[in-house]
Amino acid sequence: MKMKRCAAVHDISCIGKCSLTVALPVLSAMGIEVASVPTAVLSTHTAGFTGYTFCDLTEELPKIAAHWKKENIVLDGIYTGYLGSFEQLGFVENLIDTFKTDDLCVVIDPVMADHGKLYTGFTPEFAAAMAKLCAKADVIVPNLTEAAFMLGEEYKESYDKDYVLGLLQRLAGLGAKKVVLTGISYDENKLGCATYDSETGAFGEYFTEKLPVAIHGTGDVYASTFTGAYLNGKDLLSAAAEACDFTCACIKATMDDLENHWYSVKFEKCLHLLTKAE
Repeated sequence: MKMKRCAAVHDISCIGKCSLTVALPVLSAMGIEVASVPTAVLSTHTAGFTGYTFCDLTEELPKIAAHWKKENIVLDGIYTGYLGSFEQLGFVENLIDTFKTDDLCVVIDPVMADHGKLYTGFTPEFAAAMAKLCAKADVIVPNLTEAAFMLGEEYKESYDKDYVLGLLQRLAGLGAKKVVLTGISYDENKLGCATYDSETGAFGEYFTEKLPVAIHGTGDVYASTFTGAYLNGKDLLSAAAEACDFTCACIKATMDDLENHWYSVKFEKCLHLLTKAE
C-alpha cells in the first residue's frame, strides 16, 4: 500500500517539543511520511525560556516548494501550525495552490492565541489574514480564542452547546468544509472538542477527563494526531476523539515529573499508542 505523504509547515524548537519536533514523530508513528517545511529554527520554544535564538527561514520556503515541484513530488496532505508572519501565510497559500489535486487534504491549525489573548507579535489584522487562509483548508483546528479572533467576535469564557454549534457554523462560513474546535468544556471535570461538517451538517463532541495542569505544546500534539488519524481515513469525529485520547495520555505520562519536565509533555512515552491504533 502506498504510504501517504504530508507536508508539515512548522517552526522547529530544538528544545521544547512543539511544532515540527512533535509533528514529525507523531505523523511518522502513524505511518505517514512527513515532508518537513521548517519555517524557523529556535534554540528553545518561547514559553518559559529566555534568551532563545531565532533563525527565520522564510526566504528558503519558496525554494523548497520549487524544488519539490521540479522533482514532481506529490503531496497527500498539507498540515500547518504556527506561522509567524504575513509572508509565511502567503507561502502556505501558494503551496496549497501549487500542489493542489483532487486528493490533497489541507489541515490548518491557526496557532496564534489562547486564553482570550493573541500571542505576542500577533494582531487582529493577522487574525483576519489567517481567517482568509483558512478558506483554503479542508479542515481547520482552532481553539476557542483563535476562533473568536478569526471571526472578529468577543471571546467568551462561559458558553453552552448552542453557542459552540453556532461558532462552528460561522467558522465553516470562512470556507473550510470541516471544523474541529478544541478546548471545549461545559464543566470542571471534562475537556474536549467539538466537530462540524458543513457538507452533511453533522455536529459532534468528545470529552476526556480535565486534568489539573496546563503544559505547553499540547495543542501541537493534538493537531498532529488529528491530522494523522484523518489522513489515515478516520472520520472527522473519530479522528478528533483519537487526538483527545492521545493528548490526555501524554499529559498523564508527564504529571509525575512536572518539576523537571514543565516545558512540554512526554509524548515519546505514548507513541506506541498511535502505532497500535494503526
